[in-house]
Amino acid sequence: MPELPEVETVRRGLQPVMEGARIIRVEQRRADLRFPFPADFARRLEGRQIVSLGRRAKYLIADLDNGMVMVSHLGMSGSFRIEADSEGSLQPGVFHHARSKDGKHDHVVFHVEGPAGRARVIYNDPRRFGYMDLMARADLADHPWFRDLGIEPTGNSLNAGVLAERLAGKTAPLKAALLDQRIIAGLGNIYVCEAMWRAKLSPGKPAGRLVRKSGKPTEALERLTGCIRTVIEEAIAAGGSSLRDHIRTDGTLGYFQHGFSVYDREGKACPGPGCGDTVRRMVQSGRSTFHCPTCQTK
Repeated sequence: MPELPEVETVRRGLQPVMEGARIIRVEQRRADLRFPFPADFARRLEGRQIVSLGRRAKYLIADLDNGMVMVSHLGMSGSFRIEADSEGSLQPGVFHHARSKDGKHDHVVFHVEGPAGRARVIYNDPRRFGYMDLMARADLADHPWFRDLGIEPTGNSLNAGVLAERLAGKTAPLKAALLDQRIIAGLGNIYVCEAMWRAKLSPGKPAGRLVRKSGKPTEALERLTGCIRTVIEEAIAAGGSSLRDHIRTDGTLGYFQHGFSVYDREGKACPGPGCGDTVRRMVQSGRSTFHCPTCQTK
């Protein structure tokens, strides 16, 4: 499933074409994806202007001019592509993998007109695990998808003090705590593994041990917080990680995977200076954890 950097990359790719644009027509080519589309989905969108295009955790959020928002989740294999009326398919850059253009997987087509001109924004999803919905902006925070989400790992909201409050007293392994969306929203398996390696912390360490008895963060938690922020920022700057089905809106794939230190590198040499050990894989709560048993002992 695409992680936060991938979703943010998609948002930034869609923003120039969708933000400020009016939705002229919507082609809804099936009744459902992972969930059924809301009633009159296409009709309720047509004629509306997209005021802004944002993101919360792994959700894309399009604010409309009538106080409604269109929420979309990419699921396992969902992606958007942009086809401009005047230029054909928007595919700048060098392509390392061919992008599927199988029309049977094009489930929704948004015909928009805005500052960038007329374009078609096409949602393609072979596995149909993605979903879309419409709701009032005023109800967004209390919706079941959003009400329990934790802090974002980007911007200034994530700091060691806030994280200490959320980890205090927790006996769950650090890996499980960091994947808990109620603690940090949008942080997934790839970047948790990378951040823990950078911070030299064991994935099995009880999360609460990173908090002092006074409730203040330990030096290890200060270090981990910085590593989380850095690895997410680097991944966004690199365009996300080009794993499996993820593609950017211009059709190119991200390059952050070439910078992975431990994720999906089982049996390979740990890149830690002077380490000499190899990356190991273990399973925690049904998820693969990649780590270095020599570097990550704290």
